[in-house]
Amino acid sequence: MNEKHIVSSFDRDLEAIQAQIMKMGGMVERAIADAARSLETRDEELAEEVRRADAAIDALEEKINEEAALLIARRAPAASDLRLVLTVIKISASLERIGDYAKNIAKRTAVLTSMTQVNGSPAALRRMAREVEEMLRDVLDAYIQRDAGVAEDVIARDQDVDQMYNAIFREFLTFMMEDARNITPCMHLHFIAKNTERMGDLVTSVAEQVIYLVTGEMPDEPRPKGDKTSTDPSISPVS
Repeated sequence: MNEKHIVSSFDRDLEAIQAQIMKMGGMVERAIADAARSLETRDEELAEEVRRADAAIDALEEKINEEAALLIARRAPAASDLRLVLTVIKISASLERIGDYAKNIAKRTAVLTSMTQVNGSPAALRRMAREVEEMLRDVLDAYIQRDAGVAEDVIARDQDVDQMYNAIFREFLTFMMEDARNITPCMHLHFIAKNTERMGDLVTSVAEQVIYLVTGEMPDEPRPKGDKTSTDPSISPVS
């Protein structure tokens, strides 16, 4: 009877931690969407909300890590349960970093509002952010459903984000060459694009953890990578 009680308590603790992961995921999804919208609409108040909300994301990651560590110490979980707890810790770390990138995007919004707007770029960046947001939503669903197939699809979709980044990067180079006044805003916008691309990378890290949780193994195939800006001399700013 006591053993059954211990197992029941463990399950409740585990469910509580997983609920916090989903809450954190929802907060990060909103941060991505709001950061992109604040940039497109030049909404400094919304950008400030994103910056303030990041503290809550950070606090939730810390809480998840503390509770996961206590769970391991108190319950000494079996291999499969231990894998789940370790996955939770790694996913929360990725989510926290995505939140940081969203905050960084929001920080640049206030700077860009005082500069000449580069035609079409905010909308393009928002489309890129929307794809990352949808990938995150799908991978969190995959986590709940324990669906490795959906997680694998999310990993493959990161190539689309990389291609969007490559296209935006080329456009920024063109704008900067056409008019020197575009250099400063384009540099800020490039950092935003790169942050969004890195958010996509972190979403794929979450997907890899979902696959590990379901199968017990990390994906064998190297993660496909579509960002060519550091290796392609035709689009790299370094000659």
